[in-house]
Amino acid sequence: MEKEMIEFIARSLVMEPDKVEVMTIEGDKSTILELKVAEKDIGKVIGKHGRIAKAMRSILSAASNNSKKRFVLEILD
Repeated sequence: MEKEMIEFIARSLVMEPDKVEVMTIEGDKSTILELKVAEKDIGKVIGKHGRIAKAMRSILSAASNNSKKRFVLEILD
């Protein structure tokens, strides 16, 4: 669910939604979601002063509040 949510938000923000990829790395106590977008769309996903990225991380944290795992969002360039 968290992966699909991040993918949906990212596709809504970028100019090339077909190049949005979210990879999942599972751990014992945490899950890392790696977000990759087209090179020219990185700024749109990060936002001014990182505001969009921070908002996406906050939404991810709130959505995963019921699970025992911690979710981490990494934006790859």
